[in-house]
Amino acid sequence: MRRWWAVVILGLTMCAPVHAGERYVLKFATLAPRGTSWMTVLSRWAQAVRTQSGGRLEIKLYPGGVAGDEPDVITKMRFGQIQGAAITGRGISEIYFPARILEIPFLFRNYGEIDSVRRRILPQLRAGFRKNGFELVGWGEVGPVRLFSSHPVRDIADMKQLRIWLWQGDPLARAFFRAAGLSPIPLSITDVYTSLSTGLINTVYAPALGAIAMQWFTQTRYVSGFPMADAVAALVVTRRFYDRLPVDLQRVLDRTGGAAGRGLIEVSRADDVKSLQTLRRYGLKFGPGWGQVDHRQFFRIRDRVLKDLEGGGLMPAALVAKVQRLLAEYRAAHPHDRGPATYFPAGVPPSAR
Repeated sequence: MRRWWAVVILGLTMCAPVHAGERYVLKFATLAPRGTSWMTVLSRWAQAVRTQSGGRLEIKLYPGGVAGDEPDVITKMRFGQIQGAAITGRGISEIYFPARILEIPFLFRNYGEIDSVRRRILPQLRAGFRKNGFELVGWGEVGPVRLFSSHPVRDIADMKQLRIWLWQGDPLARAFFRAAGLSPIPLSITDVYTSLSTGLINTVYAPALGAIAMQWFTQTRYVSGFPMADAVAALVVTRRFYDRLPVDLQRVLDRTGGAAGRGLIEVSRADDVKSLQTLRRYGLKFGPGWGQVDHRQFFRIRDRVLKDLEGGGLMPAALVAKVQRLLAEYRAAHPHDRGPATYFPAGVPPSAR
């Protein structure tokens, strides 16, 4: 009789659901190549998750675009082949486009404005991701976006003479080029280097660090003297995976993901300063700075982009109005934080807030 009860108890134990000891593996993709500061931050995040979860949650990183371009990664996430990713604006567009309000060209003048507005609208962005099947566990940046070209670019007229790359399927970039009266060449990001080498395109847009990491700068000679926008990034996990986690592991992922996002912002801003110095050492020539150009042409493009996105139903008018109000409040409270010298100044960046 004792032996029979022992077998029954053992059987019930083996069939019962396991919580405390159950392990979860989060397959996580990124375009960031190995050896970059981005991968350093993501690797430390993975280690923090493993440590704080007691080994119950593991992040398995797939760097360097091995999982495909960002639209491919989003598709794989929806089919359950990958559970998470560090995505830039292109991938964000596939999930919740309004989050890209933070990288509208020529909308923000400096990091202080970006930090202030982001803090105020982040809960709304997080709700948007959640509604569309993803959990936003961290918000980051890629860095200020500049034009890299084989010919000098001083204004919009110069841009019209170039063969400019368009990240295939990107609604924001498409709206920008349409507003500027340009006809770009759409390509996947994985085809850019080859297309630069063959001359199919001669101009790309990217943060300085991205142009270096992807080796695009080796195929160009000129860099715009000021950025068009500050590229955003998000650490996302599918709701299907997130909701399956026990509550304590969800908290670990949220806590460490938020810290990783802040880390990405900090290293991206510091890397931008170093990357601009690297580009100068390699002999790339910079165009005129913000204080030497007619700002009105760029502000007109910005307004056309917003009107285009609102009219197309991609960007809610209420969100645009809210961001513009928050910007006005910040600028009124920081009257000295303006002018050409404060347009993404190339000094030591402030820590992410």
